[in-house]
Amino acid sequence: MVSAGAGRGVAPDAVPDSPAVPDSPDVPDEAPAVPDGAPAGPERRALSPVGAAAAALTALAAALLALWVSGAAESPLLGDPGAVVRWGLPAVTGLVDLSAAVTIGALALGAFVLPRGGGRARSDGAAWPAALTLAAFAAGIWTVLALAELVLAYANIAGRPVGGEGFDAELGLFVTSITLGRTLLGVVALAAVTCVAAVLVTTPRGALLTGLLAATALVLQSQSGHASGAVSHELAISSMFLHLGGVTLWAGGLVALAVLYPRLGGDLPAAVARYSSLAGWCFVAVGASGAVNAWIRLGGPDGLDSTYGGLVLAKIAALATLGAFGWAHRRAVLPRLAGRPRLFWRVAAGEAVVMGATFGIAAALAATAPPVPDDAPLTTALTPAEIVTGHPLPPAPTAELWLTSFRWDLLVALGCLAAVVVYLRWVRRLRARGDRWPLGRTICLVSGMLVLAWSTSGGPAVYGHVLFSAHMVQHMLLVMVAPVFLALSAPITLAARALPARADGSRGPREWILGIVHSRVATFFANPVVACINFAGSMIVFYYTPLFPLALETYLGHLLMVVHFTLAGYLFANALVGIDPGPRRPAYPVRLILLFATMAFHAFFGLALVEGEVLLAPDWFGLLGRPWGPPALEDQQAGGGIAWGVSELPMLVLAIVLAFSWTKDDERTARRRDRDEARTGDAELVAYNAMLARLARGEKPDDADPDERPAD
Repeated sequence: MVSAGAGRGVAPDAVPDSPAVPDSPDVPDEAPAVPDGAPAGPERRALSPVGAAAAALTALAAALLALWVSGAAESPLLGDPGAVVRWGLPAVTGLVDLSAAVTIGALALGAFVLPRGGGRARSDGAAWPAALTLAAFAAGIWTVLALAELVLAYANIAGRPVGGEGFDAELGLFVTSITLGRTLLGVVALAAVTCVAAVLVTTPRGALLTGLLAATALVLQSQSGHASGAVSHELAISSMFLHLGGVTLWAGGLVALAVLYPRLGGDLPAAVARYSSLAGWCFVAVGASGAVNAWIRLGGPDGLDSTYGGLVLAKIAALATLGAFGWAHRRAVLPRLAGRPRLFWRVAAGEAVVMGATFGIAAALAATAPPVPDDAPLTTALTPAEIVTGHPLPPAPTAELWLTSFRWDLLVALGCLAAVVVYLRWVRRLRARGDRWPLGRTICLVSGMLVLAWSTSGGPAVYGHVLFSAHMVQHMLLVMVAPVFLALSAPITLAARALPARADGSRGPREWILGIVHSRVATFFANPVVACINFAGSMIVFYYTPLFPLALETYLGHLLMVVHFTLAGYLFANALVGIDPGPRRPAYPVRLILLFATMAFHAFFGLALVEGEVLLAPDWFGLLGRPWGPPALEDQQAGGGIAWGVSELPMLVLAIVLAFSWTKDDERTARRRDRDEARTGDAELVAYNAMLARLARGEKPDDADPDERPAD
């Protein structure tokens, strides 16, 4: 599997500190060069297949053992699909997760971690093409296993063995008419397309795009299983996606590194150090999302006494073990890895085995009923608000409830927290080397993230689900308040100064950030005119099309709404008053014109809502049965007043900041002219006065000495 990478034109194992050597008859694959301190020849090649096989076999054994302990594979009273389905489905599910993880992990290594040997620094670069070969191979296995999972899943649901009369027709109906069937079929299709795309990838950008395509399968998977029917639906789905993403990157990256070990050569220390940083973030994501999932499904501490609770405790123990391995890996192995590459395998092999066990336990958890079942019988009739929104109707809003009500949006909240942590680390890095960073910019970043987190998890989120006026408050915070703070905090400028540059042909955070900022797409949308049109026009497109109901009814639509309007607001604010690179900003008078034009459009949009007689999203706001508050149409008109009036305050702040920046720019220009005059003795003014004197005497300006003419 690894040797197939040689077909991409890179030597299997280049000597450390030497450029990669293309394949040729003079450099046979049977006798690759070996870095100092690395095991030679067959011994070195035998390590990685053993690790991959150990992880897969451990996952399978753990899944079967957990099924036996939990009793999830016992024959049901009705509709027994047979032992093959009962035991095969969880085992295949665990292997599907493992193959998907290796696919995405290998693509992540190609996009963020592995050197390519084409930079300023000398690098082997042999592992990069092998990583894409590994991704294609794993995606092919993923496709086959996902197809088997689809068939076994239907057999399990139907309660009948695979095959038999009419099974094919029923399976076709399952994948075309049932949500779960369409989801599983979508995973199969995405895995197949990923396999083909990975074969064609030749750049880190291609690896990233292919990885995002494969990660879409995780989005589909997070909306099935226990999370799809949980009481806290949005929280369950967001935590499941975060959990799947963290585990996939963490485990898949490690297994891919183990398989690619023979080709890393002198790139091993850099690759492992970069993966270690990625694994640290994955550990936090897995721990946080796992805690949320357990809290939702266990229903409290009493749920730990159940079989499901026992499996949760086993998974927590496995996670803690993985954390200990990772900590030991970073603290003890990384400093000595350059001289003793075998140390990587001593830790990585143990991690791979424990990860395999974790996958097996996760498969058993998916097949075990939680203490709080998704299909628990209803003791009371659902209210109209619960039928429409999936949540009980909150009490009538008050100032206290606006500040104290919370319905956590896990992805956005953790994203804001991570942004603050990363920003503060960058500031600390600058100060450690003697550079200063304005405190005001740090305060702006923290303020912006607090506004963003509160608008998506606090009162605006709770009441924005049932009141259009509250939704408009949330919208104004997303598009006009948080982005202004974000633009004034200059995160791109800070990243460019604090992040280290890579010289080995790979793309790190700095290269990706600057590459995106200076890309054609970003340059187009950062253009001040385009940014203003996008900022204002998006509101019309969003509220007067099915996009608005989609954002209310689905978590994915809501998440895309948050991302789009926050980014649109940032591009608009950055084009007018921002510090970050990107747009070619026009003169200050033109910026003021663009700002006032946008203010006028906002006023027009708000006025249209105030005078409108047609209810937006009537199947949502018109069916909630609220016993408090104004009727839905009156509330929508109040929301128009908010869009008209409240939005003018952030616009006014932008105008003040713009005027202040204009004044500071004039002062800088004046000081620069004063320095030039002091340096040249005011020669330009003297020459200009001399020219006026000659004109007064009737002489032509062209007759003047060239040295006396005023500068253009």
